Amino acid sequence: MTDIEVDRDGAVLTIRLNRPERLNSVTTAVLDDLADLLEEAAADADVRVIVLAGNGRAFSSGADLKEGATNGRPGTDTILAANRVVRALRDARQPTVAAVHGPAVGVGCSLALACDLVLASSDAYFLLSFTSIGLMPDGGATALVPTSIGRARAMAMALVPERIRAAEALAWGLIYRVVEADELDSSLKALTERLATGAPLALAATKRAINESTLGALEPALGRELENQGRLLQTDDLAEAVVAFAEKRPPKFTGA
Repeated sequence: MTDIEVDRDGAVLTIRLNRPERLNSVTTAVLDDLADLLEEAAADADVRVIVLAGNGRAFSSGADLKEGATNGRPGTDTILAANRVVRALRDARQPTVAAVHGPAVGVGCSLALACDLVLASSDAYFLLSFTSIGLMPDGGATALVPTSIGRARAMAMALVPERIRAAEALAWGLIYRVVEADELDSSLKALTERLATGAPLALAATKRAINESTLGALEPALGRELENQGRLLQTDDLAEAVVAFAEKRPPKFTGA
């Protein structure tokens, strides 16, 4: 499992995406392994906190569209695997923390926001880049983002994709806290130690109650994203976006 690193420090389990040369872009295999690890951690009574992070210069640049492609077109396996991860993060009894530095883009942004708390360094940014390549947000983003910041800002993030810097994401209510880049590790340790020494039954019950109150739209959203993204993955617009990216030019979408 070289694409993922796992570290255990007492009651804190840290899972790090480890494809730094690809800015931690995720493949179906990586997402399935991540889901397996999260499900195992959730069942481990000795794990009190789960951390999701990334090695290198990024949290995650999103899905690796070249992976698993058939005739040059990606399929829905990656979406299904991402949905497993989102459900595992939601259903884990332990608090989950995303430690974000650099870019959290596409489904990488979705995975970060699926965690209970997002601790970001000042150099982090969040970007729902999907419509720029002829796709729609997935990984539960169509529910997670508006639940946090409201319809207007969610529409802006999705329809007019722009980098949302950490400070702005904090002001919007998208994330929990922002610290200086050189303070991320120490701040993460302080946060996880506080959570790990908290009352586990109370934390689990609180997480479940808040999620049941706020994330009722998540499951239907995952189904809609899978259905609609499956169609978008087969369009000429996506194919054009992939070619345009390789040729370093803006795509020319036709709506086909």
